[in-house]
Amino acid sequence: MTASSDTGAPPLSRTLQGIGCVLAGMVLFVGQDVLMKDMLTHYPVWMLIFVRSIIALLTLLPLVLWLGAPHRIFTPLWPWYLARAILFASGFAMFYTAFPFMGLAEATTLFFSAPLMTATLAALFLQEKIGLHRAAALLVGFAGVVIAMNPTGGGLGWIAALPVLCALTYAISQTIVRKIGEQDTSLTIGLYTISLSGFLIIPLGFAVSQVIDITPELNHLRMNWPVPTAKGFALLALLGSIGTVAYTLVSRAYQIASASVIAPFDYSYLPLAASFGYLLWGEVPPLTTFIGMILIVASGMYTAYRELRVNRPDADNPPIAQTVFTPGGPAVVLVDALDALDTEMVQMDKPDEKLN
Repeated sequence: MTASSDTGAPPLSRTLQGIGCVLAGMVLFVGQDVLMKDMLTHYPVWMLIFVRSIIALLTLLPLVLWLGAPHRIFTPLWPWYLARAILFASGFAMFYTAFPFMGLAEATTLFFSAPLMTATLAALFLQEKIGLHRAAALLVGFAGVVIAMNPTGGGLGWIAALPVLCALTYAISQTIVRKIGEQDTSLTIGLYTISLSGFLIIPLGFAVSQVIDITPELNHLRMNWPVPTAKGFALLALLGSIGTVAYTLVSRAYQIASASVIAPFDYSYLPLAASFGYLLWGEVPPLTTFIGMILIVASGMYTAYRELRVNRPDADNPPIAQTVFTPGGPAVVLVDALDALDTEMVQMDKPDEKLN
């Protein structure tokens, strides 16, 4: 009965709960992107990203104020967070710009090259060691990216590069998190990154609309924002809320179960995205996408396994921001709030401990 606590491994029930949470989170993340893809036919991408950021701000700011220290509003690291916000605003604008031209499975498969890029950037700029096994896995993964882009197919052209560029900006932002370490909590990092990216998306959208010709096929890049109907307001609120719930679920998964168990389930997003794309829009990804998906998933899972098992002690799980790579999700930011709530619950359950 005490074996699990002696070894530090989470009990089976908590592991199953963690798997359930991460799977539910992936379903919601796919739902978020399905909703985003559908709403792009009515609203510009800048408006959708801005609204989603505002709803996240209204959720995270009260949490930071309520929880207090060690979470802080004023931080000397704000230039780093501004850099991350610029990366997120530009990166996910490119990612969602590709949605009307690509199937959901195609776009998200290319985005999942982000873990491979993060590992490479960490080795180049942070001197993190990459052994022969992981180097080979990264090469396989990048081969999968090239195959999924299908450069000789003559189909999507430059559009296929947009999710890859988003993955690159995401990887750079994750490298920044590793660079600054744990000087701020993930809640503070998330508050700054999400909020600033929402406000930065407005001048970015204006600049893009001045540079390119907004043809009918690029109508989702226009800057004139329509006034939503009652149904539109409800869908915008849902778009912003569903991601927050998904972040919470995935945060909880990594909190209660081992990251080495949970991390591979992040990749459940890809078959879910392919299934929803087929059921809703009849999207059938080309064979190159499936081959690339298999190579990227295999490479990413093996790379995560080596990082979790080779470079780190068994009891030392990596920061959540280093393991979660869901499209549209600027790292999971609510785990600190969940930790604080758990601590408060434990204290409430044992009110007489100080008397003994």
